[in-house]
Amino acid sequence: MQWTLVIPLKPLARAKSRLSDTAHDGVRPGLALAFAQDTVAAALACPAVKDVAVVTDDALAGRELAALGARIVTDEPRGGLNAALNHASAVVRDERPETPVAALNADLPALRALELARVLDAAAEFPRAFVCDAAAVGTTLLAAAPHQELLPLFGTDSRARHRASGAVELTLDGVESVRQDVDTGADLRAALALGVGPRTAAVAAQLLIPGQ
Repeated sequence: MQWTLVIPLKPLARAKSRLSDTAHDGVRPGLALAFAQDTVAAALACPAVKDVAVVTDDALAGRELAALGARIVTDEPRGGLNAALNHASAVVRDERPETPVAALNADLPALRALELARVLDAAAEFPRAFVCDAAAVGTTLLAAAPHQELLPLFGTDSRARHRASGAVELTLDGVESVRQDVDTGADLRAALALGVGPRTAAVAAQLLIPGQ
């Protein structure tokens, strides 16, 4: 089974505000773009992924991610993360109703294609499934089988909310790169320790990160 991934990305100027202790205002947009580029590149290299649709209204991000091979879907609802994901998954399903769809965070700069493949292969066993983040509170991936609604509930305590919605939590070992999203300086250090993609590595090299 091959999946279509839907990756949401907010305008770069507003992205990653919680990294202010590590990256100043002039660096954060570039860092957010680098995260997304490395995430998309790893996703497109995954044997379980057919294609990637990025939902964003950021013109620069759209150009750069399209250049990597992603399809760009405009955020027509402009109603927040879950509305954007519902819209993008509907666009994908209108064209290919039989496709399985998974929402994936855009801030997984250490993502490994083979680890993502393991997660998606496991998700294929269930109508809906998800992976919690490294903090065990949020969600980094939510998958829906063909003819199943995605029903995204990202945001505060999304792990509990997705579980309560009936999605099965996947508890695989050895898929840390799928779990390690980056919201804070500590998250970035953890991702760097796993080994990030080349674009994130280049931007992070400009930062003074304690413990790096």
